[in-house]
Amino acid sequence: MLLVALPTLGFGQKKVEITFQTDGVCGMCEKRIEKALLDLDGVWTADWNQETHATFVVYNPKKVSEMDLYKAVAGVGHDTPKVKAKDEDYAKVHACCKYRDEEVNAAHHGG
Repeated sequence: MLLVALPTLGFGQKKVEITFQTDGVCGMCEKRIEKALLDLDGVWTADWNQETHATFVVYNPKKVSEMDLYKAVAGVGHDTPKVKAKDEDYAKVHACCKYRDEEVNAAHHGG
């Protein structure tokens, strides 16, 4: 039975899990970040945590690269450790999502 099963192992799609930091402050940021990632072909799971700013992604590296993930998030206005959002993309996020603004951060974090 094992010999029959072995050839089929190569047909499974490879999944890679990654977690990286993404700047943001609220639920609207979460929806925007997750949608940008889920819109990529080859991304199965995308979850951004508002408290920790950790973005967890499960993807197929044969369809999408790690750098594509960072670029997608930056493309909707959110900074990551490897790709910073262009000023024009950041300018498009809602006023309450301006995570680079100290007052906005303070308002979202009770400060």
